[in-house]
Amino acid sequence: MFFRKKTTKGHSYLQIVENRREGGKVKQLVVATLGRLDDLSDSGQLDSLLRSGARFAESVMVLSAHRKGELTKVASSRIGPGLVFDRLWEETRCRAALQRVLGERGFTFGVERAIFREVVHRLMAPGSDRAGQKWHRDYELEGTGALCLHHAYRAMAWLGEELPEAEQADRTPFAPRCRKDEVEETLFAYRRDLLTTLDLVFFDTTSIYFEGEGGTTLGRHGNSKDSRPDLKQMVVGAVLDTEGRPICCELWPGNTTDVKTLVPIAERLKKRFGIKRVCVVADRGMISADTLAELEERKWDYILGARMRTIAEVRDEVLSRAGRYEVVHEKGPSKKDPSPLKVKQVMIWDRRYIVCLNEDQAKKDAADREAILAGLREKLKESGKKLVGNKGYRKYLKAAGPSFEIDEEKIREEARYDGKWVLRTNTALPAAEVALKYKQLWMVEDIFRSMKSLLETRPIYHKCDETIRGHVFCSFLALVLRKELQDRLDAQGSAVEWADVIQDLDALEQVEVEQDGKRFLLRGEARTACSAAFRAARVALPPTVQRCTSPPPGLVDPEAEESNRSANA
Repeated sequence: MFFRKKTTKGHSYLQIVENRREGGKVKQLVVATLGRLDDLSDSGQLDSLLRSGARFAESVMVLSAHRKGELTKVASSRIGPGLVFDRLWEETRCRAALQRVLGERGFTFGVERAIFREVVHRLMAPGSDRAGQKWHRDYELEGTGALCLHHAYRAMAWLGEELPEAEQADRTPFAPRCRKDEVEETLFAYRRDLLTTLDLVFFDTTSIYFEGEGGTTLGRHGNSKDSRPDLKQMVVGAVLDTEGRPICCELWPGNTTDVKTLVPIAERLKKRFGIKRVCVVADRGMISADTLAELEERKWDYILGARMRTIAEVRDEVLSRAGRYEVVHEKGPSKKDPSPLKVKQVMIWDRRYIVCLNEDQAKKDAADREAILAGLREKLKESGKKLVGNKGYRKYLKAAGPSFEIDEEKIREEARYDGKWVLRTNTALPAAEVALKYKQLWMVEDIFRSMKSLLETRPIYHKCDETIRGHVFCSFLALVLRKELQDRLDAQGSAVEWADVIQDLDALEQVEVEQDGKRFLLRGEARTACSAAFRAARVALPPTVQRCTSPPPGLVDPEAEESNRSANA
């Protein structure tokens, strides 16, 4: 039944109407006509009627009292992250993989729940594990209410725990096999039906520095990609599939060079993940003569970036070969269109190279260089010696007696590289497809930016190798959930930014109130990005008002928490 306004002869009447089905058709039946709407409003009879009826509508009464500030607030918690990410945790099989690797291990607390809490913390409010303990107080995450800080430390240590010697077969030369490796391999096995093919993988590395020593073996001085050679670091490698889904990560000492990492990664994919044929796509930092020789000897497919300036064959022969470019993408009218791209194939004996050209980038490179040269010419009028210390200027200078002058030959040499990059491959893929596959490698770089900035993997305060590995692996699991949710949002056409998703999920609050000896849970408004995330995760929003029969899982009794801490001490 519902109210309906009926206008007759210039007057509006308020009626109570109900829908009835008669003969296969729905008809509206007037139950009662209450009177003229203006008379009911002016006399206050309508308000009185609604208040009288509201006594029998508990939800309406609670909401009305809440708006008037007449209810006693008992507690509040943020519920969006827990509901959405717990569903994704389940459906990506992260929970099942952890539980299987845990097996019959006799922990006295929920290790899987402790790891889940750390993962959600990385997604929502990145920080240290200690900061995560404080953050958790305001959030409702099922099964985590009694977890303490030392539970997080023990869970991290378990993830980074070395496997027994008998299970160290196929370890990489730089690090032992750990529990986190078992979790990755189990997770891949569970989700393999979804990964219809893994014939192409993307691999890249980055470095993460430590404020302290960085564990027993991980913290080493090396080539810092953060421009912090003064600090010890570790090297993190990540493997993604063609859709950008994280497959596995590797955690190595900070002095591990990139050119030594590619072959061990490919070995692990074949032996531990059961991949019989795989094509590895990696950046030019992975190329060395030894690496290429090993890849060729094992008959593995690869698409690798080539150093144009430092490899003589590429610089002197590949870039000098004439040939017509094949157009892959024309320049489009919209910024959203793919970047213009042309490719051509160059064969040097049995070695196959693909030269790629972006003409827009070529124009930009030329303009940037001309801007540098314009400034350099002005500076040379004053003094040339001071310019040698400027890296941007120095490359275009040459000695001319006691002073310096612009190196015109160097300018012509640099112009050869404008807008170009060169790939080396042993695949039979068309040149255009090779170039497009390599461009997908840039999504790995985006993953690393997420790991180091959005997920705040650093700074790392742990002092043991085991807890450091566990800490970084939680960021990897967070990336698995982020990718899953982003894919689902894209599939349903939700054009929301990730920052808005996190902000709106964080804003969804649930308040516990008390009225007449009864307790109720009131859910706040779900903003646009929050509603999109709930739809994507296929999770129903909780009712606006519901009777509270027991304390919500995320609301922790301080006395019970202290008792639990003492029992586990």
